[in-house]
Amino acid sequence: MNTVTKNRERTNALVGTALLTAIVVVLQFVSMNLRFTMFSITLVLMPVVLGAALYGIGTGAWLGFVFGVIVLLTHDADTFLAINIAGTIITVLVKGTLAGLVSALVYKLLEKKNRAAAVITASVLSPVTNTGVFLIGCRLFFWETINSWAAAEGQSVAGYVILGLVGINFIIELSINLVLDPAIIRIIDIVKKKRNKD
Repeated sequence: MNTVTKNRERTNALVGTALLTAIVVVLQFVSMNLRFTMFSITLVLMPVVLGAALYGIGTGAWLGFVFGVIVLLTHDADTFLAINIAGTIITVLVKGTLAGLVSALVYKLLEKKNRAAAVITASVLSPVTNTGVFLIGCRLFFWETINSWAAAEGQSVAGYVILGLVGINFIIELSINLVLDPAIIRIIDIVKKKRNKD
């Protein structure tokens, strides 16, 4: 691969990453109004998976990190910020970053065997990672408060967390990813064909 081709690929990756960053920001602001629990539904995991698939691990992690920053800036995490500022910031930034990183790693691992399976697996693992790290953060930083919320509702803490905090959001986020998978696979195919022509 010559220098001109490498420079073109780098430029395309920077432009693509910048465009997807803008999409993540806009979608997170839009999704603030989509609430079924105390937290909004996130629409940004699919662009994170797309960026991870097209541009690699660094882009996946970056887009996930941007998602976390926007969650903090949109006040979606204010309930937990009032309880533990450091715990909230750590949880939100780590869950977003790892959602992008894990989807990129899984996509890279499976892409050569089967691109569709790589996209589907990355699309499933992104919300699983996002929600899983959130649950770990809840256990580490907010468990006492969540326990009191559950008691006030007459529920077990486990039931409250699953039904009240993450259940509906997780199902919707996972469903959105799976429904959009064919479009993501098509976009990846188009970009890969264009790269091969250049």
